[in-house]
Amino acid sequence: MSLVGLIYSLCAITALICSWLLLRAYHRNGYKLLLWGGLCFAGLTLNNVLLIVDEFVIPSIDFSIWRLLLALAAIVVLLYGLIWDSE
Repeated sequence: MSLVGLIYSLCAITALICSWLLLRAYHRNGYKLLLWGGLCFAGLTLNNVLLIVDEFVIPSIDFSIWRLLLALAAIVVLLYGLIWDSE
């Protein structure tokens, strides 16, 4: 794997750790914003994993539309939590 693949992998691992920490904090405290942030980072983790699959595992198939839709869904989840689920 090239340096680019390493950087993509580190981004995916970082998003996974952020998601895990936010969801663990939500489980302890019960603050809804932690839930929405954790779900957003879980979607961004999937987006990064799909980027690695797109670029290195199956480069013959273009997953760019699916990656963008997944990233949009993750951000929409966070926006929903910020706008409509206020405490």
